[in-house]
Amino acid sequence: MKKQSHDQNFKSLFQDFPKEALELILPEVLDTYGPIRHIEFIRQEPKKHRLKDPHLSLDMPILFRFDRRQVILWLMEFQEDKEKFSIFRLLRYVTDMTESHPDVLVIPTVLFTDRKRWRKDVAKDLEHRFGERQFLHFEYMLLKLFDFKARDYYNSKNPLVRILLPKMAYEESERGAVFRKALTGLFQLTSALMFEKYTEFIDVYSGIPDEERESIYQELSEDQETAMITQYIKEKGIQQGIQQGVQQGVQQGVQQGLLEGIELAIQLRFGAEGARLLSDIQNVQDINLLRKVKDALRTAKTADEVRAVIQAS
Repeated sequence: MKKQSHDQNFKSLFQDFPKEALELILPEVLDTYGPIRHIEFIRQEPKKHRLKDPHLSLDMPILFRFDRRQVILWLMEFQEDKEKFSIFRLLRYVTDMTESHPDVLVIPTVLFTDRKRWRKDVAKDLEHRFGERQFLHFEYMLLKLFDFKARDYYNSKNPLVRILLPKMAYEESERGAVFRKALTGLFQLTSALMFEKYTEFIDVYSGIPDEERESIYQELSEDQETAMITQYIKEKGIQQGIQQGVQQGVQQGVQQGLLEGIELAIQLRFGAEGARLLSDIQNVQDINLLRKVKDALRTAKTADEVRAVIQAS
């Protein structure tokens, strides 16, 4: 599997479940301002102070409007590697957003997603004062998924929470249970589209070996309440197999067509000389090499020139 872009994975998750994210991390906002009436994902690149400044990219600025006409700009930043986090960069983000949205409450929030204990903490606030005068005070909401105990959220009705279970804290012996609870929650609480999209997220961050995964699927299939999950996964696998078969068939068809066209062109252009080249052509399995041979036939004056293209590869 290709290397995962962790920050992008979480960004996508929060874009799909912004209300559920707010319910998990800032439930007091809903209690204070009432139901959400509108959610807007605003621009992600703050303005530059100088043209030569590097690009600054925000992970997730979300503008919420509530029933009581209050608004909140929730500035989410995701960090898999805490060493890359900068409180000074975050402060710049916040001041830029405050300047562009002067009537909006801005709440900076950083979610650290790595599943490991920290030996050294990150900077949590900035403060500058002289005597009785305070010139700067800045702090943000710091959350670590590893501080959440997965077992406490096994039966959560929040789909975002269930998807995030594999990134929370649990013992190695609980890994199978975490995987099952995350998968069943995803299936029961989201649409088929979201289930298909985030099954891989759960799979990747659970780190379940193939044998253990198959054993869990077997257990789920034997339970009437969860049998539909494994049926869906099975059907999805069949569909993917069919699609791969179709793609392979198309590839083989293209290759066969190229081969037949090349053989005909060789016989017409080079006659008996070209006939001796046919066996070399028929042994070519690389479709890209066949395309090179086809291109060479347009300018080659002898069969040996075409043979040189094959031998060069």
